[in-house]
Amino acid sequence: MSDSPKAPLPATEDSSPETAGEASGTGPLPGEPGFKAVLSKNAAKRANASVIGMILALAVSIACILPVILLNAQPKQPGYDPKIDVSAVAGNAAPVAGFTPAAPVLPSGWHPNYARWKSGTESGVPTWEIGFVSPEQGFVGLTQTRKGNPTWVAQIADNAPVTGKRTIDGQDWTLRDKGAGPKTLVLEHRGYTLVLNGRADLKEFDVVASAVLKAVDAAPAVTPAPSASPTA
Repeated sequence: MSDSPKAPLPATEDSSPETAGEASGTGPLPGEPGFKAVLSKNAAKRANASVIGMILALAVSIACILPVILLNAQPKQPGYDPKIDVSAVAGNAAPVAGFTPAAPVLPSGWHPNYARWKSGTESGVPTWEIGFVSPEQGFVGLTQTRKGNPTWVAQIADNAPVTGKRTIDGQDWTLRDKGAGPKTLVLEHRGYTLVLNGRADLKEFDVVASAVLKAVDAAPAVTPAPSASPTA
């Protein structure tokens, strides 16, 4: 018998646990470390089809919603409307109002963005109203009435406190201002309560106030209010 040592057996090319497991059919089960899921061709096609379907559905949804968003875009600041003829609207409102509503003529660059008579059904104060936009896009609205009262004035001014007086063309307007937000000028003149309200520089208020005073002073004297309830 020979006592020479036996030669070691040659090592296999890959003796990693994963390979050994695969070879033996005892690899990691789903959920265990090292498990690798392999999709069949049909399963891969179904997965790709699902992703493509989701993308197409999203594209269709966007295509349906986009026109609605564009049609309902936020309105821009009121611009010039050549159809607003303040004098004509004032003339039409006069028989109902019982007085000639002021139709101020503003300098070049100013333009009206509304003119209307409101019956005052809710407030009990019928009013003539005009809105003016300045060249710098400031806004000043005029409200003219023969039935103004302190409570109504406070509501128009958003309950802003009286902060002083502002003299314009010899008339002392009461200034109401919270320091931030709209400003309000109020004047009792020739039987009317005149209210200027808006977001603009006080110098722009001066321009509107001067034009309003000229229009009110040039109008016929106040006549008795009609017995019939005015309508808008």
